[in-house]
Amino acid sequence: MSDLKAYISERRVRDSAFDEGYDDGYKAFKIGALLKLAREQSGLSQAELAKRLNTKKSAISRIENHAEDIRLSTLEKFASALGRSLEVTLR
Repeated sequence: MSDLKAYISERRVRDSAFDEGYDDGYKAFKIGALLKLAREQSGLSQAELAKRLNTKKSAISRIENHAEDIRLSTLEKFASALGRSLEVTLR
């Protein structure tokens, strides 16, 4: 187990507030990280993507760093601007 995983496991046991919000926070972080990775794999800067979406670079940064309440329509536009499609799966 990595040091980070060990720290998270220990912290979740010791800190109920941290544990309570961890899963939701991790999901939001993961969405933003996946969006950033897709943009980088497409070879675009935040500014270039913002231009394609007719928005500001700060909006792209906010999406990539704080994706906790992102709309499905925004995700679709983001994917389309990268030449990709969006797939949603319910499990």
